[in-house]
Amino acid sequence: MKPVLEQITLGKEKSILAFSYSKKDFDAPWHFHPQHELTYIGAGTGTKFIGDFVGSFEPGELVLLRSNLPHCWKNQVRENGKSESTVVQWNKGIYAQAPELAGMFEMLKTASRGIIFKEEDAKPLLPAMLQLPMLAGPELYVELLGLLVRLSGCRHRTLSEASFEDDLPSEYGSRMGNIHDFVEANYPRKIYLRELADLVNMSEQSFSRFFSKMMGRPFFTFLNEYRINMASRMLIDTDWPVAQIGFSCGFESMPFFHKQFAKFKGESPSRYRRRYGGK
Repeated sequence: MKPVLEQITLGKEKSILAFSYSKKDFDAPWHFHPQHELTYIGAGTGTKFIGDFVGSFEPGELVLLRSNLPHCWKNQVRENGKSESTVVQWNKGIYAQAPELAGMFEMLKTASRGIIFKEEDAKPLLPAMLQLPMLAGPELYVELLGLLVRLSGCRHRTLSEASFEDDLPSEYGSRMGNIHDFVEANYPRKIYLRELADLVNMSEQSFSRFFSKMMGRPFFTFLNEYRINMASRMLIDTDWPVAQIGFSCGFESMPFFHKQFAKFKGESPSRYRRRYGGK
């Protein structure tokens, strides 16, 4: 894993980058950058990592991230379909601190923890969001400002418990990137703390302290949360029995799987499947 500071080419000629993405997967690693970012998920499902938050993502989500907040979207493995998003990234300080924009700047401050907007509130604003990649120059500058002002009046909730307003330590990116990739590849099997510690060249005790400091919870709590998010997608996307899903996501005990599912999702796997239209 290369260092995950993403270099976005913005400078004297332009301060905003707006683009549409359409590929099989969202392939960006766990990364951060000094620009703010607004992302709309048009297609694709999987797990999103925003700061210390881990949770599923669905089409229709609109997420605002302040600069330096680590993030990535990891797809659920599927044979068919595409992952589509519309993304806007812009430099800090391009809009003046005017009293009339106080609500917008308060929203950007809150976005240091990541913001996901209430879908019914954001839906009327999506046409304006989706047209941004087709704009340039003053028109893009003005339309983005208008969109942000309107979004500041929308209901939303924060994602990460920790906020990330400052530059990150250099070790944060490369170590956490390696850990994310390892978990993604190995979550179906038993994982030992020694493996993770060796992966990032640390003792087990040092690794445990590092991970808890960075992610706000012990590694195995994070791992169980990741597995439950994988299981929740499989409950919707497959007709596999609940027990088969639990075992395939790395749980060796069905009572423990049910306990963890209730902890993170607030209900049983069977009720979750019925609620979200699983097979």
